Amino acid sequence: MREALAALRPARPRHPFPSRDPGRPKGLNALGMLAHHVELARAFHTFTGHILFGSSLSPRQRELLILRVAAVRGSNYEWRQHVVLAADAGITSEEVPWIAEGPAAPGWSTADRALLGAVDELLADARVADATWDVLTATLQVEQLMDVIFTVGAYDTLAMAFRSFGVPLDDDLR
Repeated sequence: MREALAALRPARPRHPFPSRDPGRPKGLNALGMLAHHVELARAFHTFTGHILFGSSLSPRQRELLILRVAAVRGSNYEWRQHVVLAADAGITSEEVPWIAEGPAAPGWSTADRALLGAVDELLADARVADATWDVLTATLQVEQLMDVIFTVGAYDTLAMAFRSFGVPLDDDLR
């Protein structure tokens, strides 16, 4: 499992690793679930290591996407873990409930509304609608567009796993 965990850290990270402060959530129940299939954990951590630390998206954009996936899929574990990371990424406590409400919530910029809308559209139809795509392509490069889609897909997969396996909240997430 150590080797699988090491795969979370890409060779050339673009974004800082989270703080290791003792009071921060550690995600032990999620790691425990993945420990049942170490080869899968290693492969998935390589992928999510890119999303978390090597993505061309900003940490704020990434966390908007992940939290919206968690909200739409009803993944409480994913939601609680990433609310903490969202604060690190500059998402305010006022914006967190807006993410759960979705792209129609008041207060979003056009770009943030498009990111949240893309999540809803990908999860519903496996495709970003043309109007949303037009907004995204006006502000994001192709590499970033790919990171949007793959971030949603990765965290949708995690939401499915957390819910299907009934991964309970860790004590440090309650």
